[in-house]
Amino acid sequence: MVGEGPLDLVFIPSLTHHVELVWENPPQAQFFSRLASISRLLLFDKRGTGMSDRVVGATLEVRMDDIRAVMDAAGSERAVLCGLGDGGPLCALFAATYPERTTALVLINTAARMVRSPELPWLPTRAEREREIEELARRWGNREAAAEQFGRGSPSATEEERRGFARVIRLSVSPGSAAAYLRMNLDVDIRDVLPLIRVPTLVMQRTEIEPLDIRNGRYLAEHIPGARLVELPGRDFAPQLGDPDRFFAELKSFLKEVVEGEAWEVEPDRVLATVLFTDIVDSTARAAELGDRAWRQLLQKHHEAVRSQLARFRGTEMDTAGDGFFATFDGPARAIRCAFAIREGIRELDLDVRAGLHSGECELVDGKAGGIAVHIGARVASLAGPGEVLVSSTVKDLVAGSGIEFEDRGEHQLKGISEPWHLFTVVP
Repeated sequence: MVGEGPLDLVFIPSLTHHVELVWENPPQAQFFSRLASISRLLLFDKRGTGMSDRVVGATLEVRMDDIRAVMDAAGSERAVLCGLGDGGPLCALFAATYPERTTALVLINTAARMVRSPELPWLPTRAEREREIEELARRWGNREAAAEQFGRGSPSATEEERRGFARVIRLSVSPGSAAAYLRMNLDVDIRDVLPLIRVPTLVMQRTEIEPLDIRNGRYLAEHIPGARLVELPGRDFAPQLGDPDRFFAELKSFLKEVVEGEAWEVEPDRVLATVLFTDIVDSTARAAELGDRAWRQLLQKHHEAVRSQLARFRGTEMDTAGDGFFATFDGPARAIRCAFAIREGIRELDLDVRAGLHSGECELVDGKAGGIAVHIGARVASLAGPGEVLVSSTVKDLVAGSGIEFEDRGEHQLKGISEPWHLFTVVP
């Protein structure tokens, strides 16, 4: 933490950095010093990189927990989230999930996803990305090759600057961990999240970065409500290279408007959440078989088991109707794991449940969640079979790196929902 500006700013780098070594690299040290001159700057090493413990795997929601932990440790209630490259999707997801803790969002040279899709045909294919990752890992241990590799995205950097940047990156993460992290990002897709962002947003992208099409920035700005797009001339991915003065002029102007509160009104009562619906399979027949008194006793045990798992996985109970539960989570992977834990716990009572999940924008009124996302979640649950955990495509896209696997259930027309939804069964 450094600086005493009017706003807290959390900077999330692309791939990795090292909270001590970056200050030994002049371009990075100057960049962070300038950020600290206009904010109270919060920097930290992502788990598995820099000075953090060498752990494997970190989903977007786990990395969001890390951001909140850093903010809490620094006594920061709200902050500007600033993400460069693959740090952008994480910041965007945080802003949609925790608007009450997000002052504003700044996205720099980033994209909604990393691999080509029909909606984003200009992106590289998965095979091309895989080859890039393999090449990066292969050249990692060679200082000269690493400097050349990292220098491709910073053509204006001097040879010394390239070597300095490559040194920080190489000493911050192992080649295997870097490759695993980048492969995890190939499955990240936040397109469905973008319309749910309700905080002031600035999208900045340099127009001539060879591997990063300018259409990425334009797509983000078009799909985030009220977002401002600034196209900066230049070929350098790193904002501290090329023309950093223009970058900082645009950033300072944006943050000034945020401080003065002239441009946007934040809506903390609308958040991105994952909704979970469960209900007991063949409950009517089972109740008739047992009789009213025995059924009430069994139902009480069911409720206790469900509530125990909700507490374990940080779920919030919204409603209970008969033998069904409706709960919300701030992370889809936790919600999926909770659904499976409920299923296994209920089987010990000789019962079976079905579960459905969806991630979307929820309106919070008196502590209760409502809105179209809730209706979609309920409809998904109604299509689940006995013992099945069925999820929408949005949930699947947000759990990259979790190790959770899915089977395609195809497109379904959900009752009362105009657009068809692609559904997936979670593999036990």
